[in-house]
Amino acid sequence: MTTPEFTPVSLDRQAEYLERFAQCPQKASDYSFVNIWGWAEEYGLEWFFGESHVWLRQTRPDIVYWAPVGPWTDTDWTKCPVLNAPGGRYIRVPEVLADIWGATFGDAISINEARDHWDYIYDVAELSQLKGNRFHKKKNLLNQFKKKYDYVYHSMTPDCVEAALDMQHEWFSWRDEESQQTLAAENRAIARVLTSWDALCGVFGGVIEVDGAQAAYTVAERLTNDTLVIHFEKGHTPYKGVYQAINQMFLSGDATDYVSVNREQDLGDPGLRKAKESYNPIGYLKKFDISLNP
Repeated sequence: MTTPEFTPVSLDRQAEYLERFAQCPQKASDYSFVNIWGWAEEYGLEWFFGESHVWLRQTRPDIVYWAPVGPWTDTDWTKCPVLNAPGGRYIRVPEVLADIWGATFGDAISINEARDHWDYIYDVAELSQLKGNRFHKKKNLLNQFKKKYDYVYHSMTPDCVEAALDMQHEWFSWRDEESQQTLAAENRAIARVLTSWDALCGVFGGVIEVDGAQAAYTVAERLTNDTLVIHFEKGHTPYKGVYQAINQMFLSGDATDYVSVNREQDLGDPGLRKAKESYNPIGYLKKFDISLNP
């Protein structure tokens, strides 16, 4: 049997990858093409195109597999050469696939909840309107922003990218040394996505300018027909309420065709988890770590 040959993730097979991704019964943010392209260098992401699935693995800091991308329900997983290779470990496995593998392999695999990687799912209409007591603080900060600043919101277009890169560089330079070390990888991933903007399918976003200068931006992607995913959202914090503003204005201005918004995971960061919970998610896309037992 031929040994799978993994190669670095590349733009030239984007369309082929998206065809396989469309066949996944459950679509986690990790597996959107914009996400794997943005983080490809940081994780050393590689892929292998099999007959029916794309297999992903990261090589940094260690070799570990992600979930296969393609149809999950009509596959005989017991005959899969990649999955049945000895010593396999899989991360970011969506719940639907974890259940399928659990039913197929039983005690031959170990399945562990990966709470830090759960995607947060929200109702687009709720975050656009911010009605009721649950959103009172968010609505108040949004109104303060709108009242205090001379702002303009517009969709992100290719001619906004250079300003977004400049803003991102400035935003990153303001972080303290400890935060810079933590955020350096994200900063590189953002730059990789922004500089590839014209070549990426399904990417879109929004920008807020204050007094003619970019004050916030968001980068999103179509995930399914009714769900978008927000990959990056940055604002200059001296503008009070800027994050509430970019979130609400983007969803109400550019995401009205969608029902749900996926705002990715919190990676176990307590502050980020608190912030994501404060927007009242309507659910989570659960993910698991899976290991093949010896």
